[in-house]
Amino acid sequence: MEKFELHILGCGSALPTTRHFPTSQIVNVRDKLFMIDCGEGAQLQFRKSHLKFSRLNHIFISHLHGDHCFGLLGLISTLNLLGRTAELHIHSPKGLETLLTPMLDFFNRQMTYKVLFHEFDTKEPMQIYEDRSLTVTTIPLRHRMPCCGFLFAEKRRPNHIIREMVDFYQVPVYELNRIKNGADYVTPEGKTVSNNLLTRPSAPSRSYAYCSDTIYLPSIVEQIKGVDLLFHEATFANEDAPRAKETFHTTAAQAAEIARKAEVKKLLIGHFSARYEDENILLQEASAIFPDTQLAKETLCVSV
Repeated sequence: MEKFELHILGCGSALPTTRHFPTSQIVNVRDKLFMIDCGEGAQLQFRKSHLKFSRLNHIFISHLHGDHCFGLLGLISTLNLLGRTAELHIHSPKGLETLLTPMLDFFNRQMTYKVLFHEFDTKEPMQIYEDRSLTVTTIPLRHRMPCCGFLFAEKRRPNHIIREMVDFYQVPVYELNRIKNGADYVTPEGKTVSNNLLTRPSAPSRSYAYCSDTIYLPSIVEQIKGVDLLFHEATFANEDAPRAKETFHTTAAQAAEIARKAEVKKLLIGHFSARYEDENILLQEASAIFPDTQLAKETLCVSV
């Protein structure tokens, strides 16, 4: 199967600790790299994960809290020092360009490449990226400021040609693309050869949903239904549920409840509060509700 991987660069929350970096991730789809959020230290973790800066062209920022975007200026500056020439696209809620442009003008007066900002609305789901193999759609969340998660969905791939059957029915080459996309073949004599005789299905399309930061929000369930991998913030344990509600965050158990209702295949939890020396308490509370749960950690790579 083609590559579809998630790399964790940071999985801590706002208060720095010696255990975790602030939030940042890389989604690798067929060696195209997409960054989600860019907390401090993201570029260092990028290096530790043995990823290539040249393959990174799109950055998706969920919201404008510092632990999700303070690493952007340093990353942009590093790419400039490396002599980058390809455009860098940054997708975010309204306001990031206004905040970042003066600093870029001051610290990077001679840019070797263009930084292009794309703003999106956080109230309704919106497709913000598409290429031949992938779409990225926002997932409206509820936090203390406008915030969205992201749904990375692989496009359905064409069926695989069964070479022996195509040769047997003497199918012309110019018909193959139609057949890959589900069409039957009609012979010169007028006989219809069913597509399922000529092809076999491609591997199922895969999907990844990122949901951080947010209060417990059951309304996202339908949009993320059945995804192969869900990352959901799990900032607090059950005993700190009042604090989670106050700060518009989620407990590990609530994250697991979302995963259970959405019938996802696997749950990855992160955005851990600095108060927990051992996040296994969060893992235990989530696993009791949704067994296929894993703790995020720096440099972790998960195949989707």
